[in-house]
Amino acid sequence: MIWRRSQKFADVVELERRIWGPGYDDVVPVPIFAATVKRGGILIGTFAGDRIVGFVHSLAGIKDGAPTQWSHMLGVIDAYRNGGVGYQLKLLQRDRALAMGLDLVEWTFDPMQAMNAHFNFAKLGVTVDEYEPDVYGDSTSPLHRGNPTDRFVAQWWVRTPHVEQRLAGSMPMAPAVIVERANRATPAGEWLQPVELNLSLKSRRVSVEIPSDFTGMLSRAPDLALRWRMATREVFTAYFTRGYRAVEFFLDRPSRAGAYLLVRRQD
Repeated sequence: MIWRRSQKFADVVELERRIWGPGYDDVVPVPIFAATVKRGGILIGTFAGDRIVGFVHSLAGIKDGAPTQWSHMLGVIDAYRNGGVGYQLKLLQRDRALAMGLDLVEWTFDPMQAMNAHFNFAKLGVTVDEYEPDVYGDSTSPLHRGNPTDRFVAQWWVRTPHVEQRLAGSMPMAPAVIVERANRATPAGEWLQPVELNLSLKSRRVSVEIPSDFTGMLSRAPDLALRWRMATREVFTAYFTRGYRAVEFFLDRPSRAGAYLLVRRQD
């Protein structure tokens, strides 16, 4: 069952609080939902029976003089998070964007969240060349509290063959050429720690490693989580400034890590 604007926006506000946790004060309120949908925004929900369990919300935007969608929120309750609901919501959002004649949908996501990175790169086909330090300031969500809200800006070029291939199920292949490492994720007891930062590599392809359980680290090893945040901020800003962009993410579950592939944009 697809949510339409005839449903109460208040249901989505309550769902936001349920997903992002007690004390979360940064919800999108009813008047903003109403105004943005009235003037070109997209709001789609999915239901289990008569209960809303997930939603995606984007706003009309302009980039380089062209109309776009800025996807502000996608949320799914825990019980349905592994059932493909988020993926279906993104497909519906893409369908709506295509019907509007748009080429680009953008959103932010935490580059330290490995499963989100896998979802965005491997399943949707995004690319990234923007890193925004502490873009939302101090978060009131228990999921993010105590760590800067650094974010990637994902670019989802919804008409490209690359995106169509990913949506058809084509998964990324490890590059056949040598990739130099800009950092390493090294075991240190229960966790992985960042070591060997190299900000001056000049090869065409560079990898950046992250741990796969940053959320657990935030709550149980916050000092180490902050070290990871500051180390990766340094790496990504250095390479994006020098003309690299992130084009893939490879998840390595046995090693409890993942790695971004950065490629020089002219390549």
